[in-house]
Amino acid sequence: MIILPAIDLKDGKAVRLTKGLMNTAKIYSDEPWQVAKKFEELGSKWLHLVDLNGAFAGKPENLEQIKQILKNTDLKVEIGGGIRDEDTIKMYLDLGVSRIILGSIAVKDPDFVKEMASKYPIAVGIDAKDGYVAIQGWAEISQIKATELAKEFADAGVEAIIATDISKDGTLSGVNVEFVKEIQDVSGINVIASGGVSNINDIKLLIKNKIYGTIIGKAFYEGTIDLNEVFNLIKENK
Repeated sequence: MIILPAIDLKDGKAVRLTKGLMNTAKIYSDEPWQVAKKFEELGSKWLHLVDLNGAFAGKPENLEQIKQILKNTDLKVEIGGGIRDEDTIKMYLDLGVSRIILGSIAVKDPDFVKEMASKYPIAVGIDAKDGYVAIQGWAEISQIKATELAKEFADAGVEAIIATDISKDGTLSGVNVEFVKEIQDVSGINVIASGGVSNINDIKLLIKNKIYGTIIGKAFYEGTIDLNEVFNLIKENK
């Protein structure tokens, strides 16, 4: 299983939200690249990066911080938040980003996502509330079921689906393994679990269920999970 520590960028700072609500933002660092460096020092190979301002604006809004992270670490970075066109995808890949996350656009224009997945390393972000997909920085709930959207990309060449249960995100209340497993089963695509990871037992549960990867956010920042312990557990289960 791959572990992706997370940095959410808002107004140039590293923050975490609760249930995706912007007014819940808690600032953890004024220098996000230093947080990324810490993840690398702890043994991480990947970083999950979200441009929160970009998710609402529909275009990149924290580029300087993103460039600093890429310049100061050797982490493989996947990035999402407001990526709506091929030019933005190419711009990020040219900067050194390893994988692009497409979220809202996957609901509005799945054919575009399939076309991009045939050319570039793409992950689809499926963020769900009560089983239905949320878009526009989670500000809107669509009429599309998360499982139906996952099926849509079954043979599209997508590298991964990032499945987030919004009701769990930033709550430290435990990961929704059933939801993640269902997305993995219906799509046949590697799924990265997001939202609710609180301690080492969540990681053990995901390994047991053969989930491809997971994102660790608030649990790290609030000290309820030890990344050294996590990486040792992963090594033991290889």
